[in-house]
Parts: sequence; structure tokens; C-alpha cells
Amino acid sequence: MLRNNIFTVPFRRKREGRTYYKRRIRLLQTSRHRFVVRKSLRNLRASIVEYFPTGDKVIITANSQMLGKFGWKGGSGNMASAYLAGFAAGKKALEKGIKSAILDIGFNKSTKGSRIYAAIAGAIDAGLKIPVNAEILPPKERIEGAHIAKYASMLKEDRQKYERQFSAYLKNGFNPEDIIKHFNEVKVRING
Repeated sequence: MLRNNIFTVPFRRKREGRTYYKRRIRLLQTSRHRFVVRKSLRNLRASIVEYFPTGDKVIITANSQMLGKFGWKGGSGNMASAYLAGFAAGKKALEKGIKSAILDIGFNKSTKGSRIYAAIAGAIDAGLKIPVNAEILPPKERIEGAHIAKYASMLKEDRQKYERQFSAYLKNGFNPEDIIKHFNEVKVRING
């Protein structure tokens, strides 16, 4: 019989890989609102969350699939839609009187110029103060979708590849080469 070998079962959310408690407690000790960004392949959600001992309270949230209300016809999983979702979340936060927040990306990898940082750039441009290094944010051309327009114009020669790659855009009656102009129009609508 073994003695002094006690095995402690970790919390369920830690076992499932859903919560990193050491990082979470450091974020909560600041007593500030958190700008929480979560992503999937076809969606990005940006929320402002406040901590309460009984559980976190989501104050506002915006996701890239709700951009259709503002006339967005592009994809909901690209860099431009991530920026617009962050921009909408920042505008909603300012309307609620929230002027600053700290970043919470959870288990997402921190990759320079990723969709997560595009959402943060959108919130910062909306007027929300989030402490983040400006070097890690994606460049303006990429946020506006210039890389999508360039790739679409390159594929235009091969009609079959073009229609397969941009089938969702074409189904919505949207020309992918015009994404920069469309992006700016939707941003103006969100800005109100």
C-alpha cells in the first residue's frame, strides 16, 4: 500500500482545456472589464465581460455573423469581418459608458496580425482603450481586405477556380474585387 501519494483531480474546466486558471486569476485581480475575443472558422465573437463572484456577466457582445444587419455581404470568417465585429463591440461599449478594457484571448494563440488582433484594432479605432502593442496589430491594407481583392483579381483569369473560391460572395451578389469599398461603407454604417 502506497502512502503519501495523494492525487488531486483538477477542476473540470481545466481537465477539458477550457480555462487556464492562473492566467484568469491575474486578469480578474485587475478589477477591470475584459475584452474577450473568441474565434471559430466562420465566426468571431467580441464581448465585454465583467467579473462577479457568482459568475462572469457579459455586458455587450458582437459577432461577425451579425454584420448582415449593416449590409455586409463578405464572408464572416475573414480579417475584414473580424475588424468590423470588434468595431461594433467597441461602439456598443462606448454607448454603455465603458471606456477601457483589458484583453482576454483565452486559449487562442497570440499570433501577430491575426484575426483576433484585427478585432482588437477595430475596438481601438472605435474609441475603446485596450493596452496592446501597436506592432502586433495587422496592417490597414490587410484589415480592409486588399489581399482578398488582389487574390480575386489574380484568379479572375481561371473562371472555374474563381467561382469555386468565391462562391459564397457570388451567391450574395457581391464582387470580391470591391471588398475595400464595401468594407468602408459598412464601417460608416456601424459608426452611425
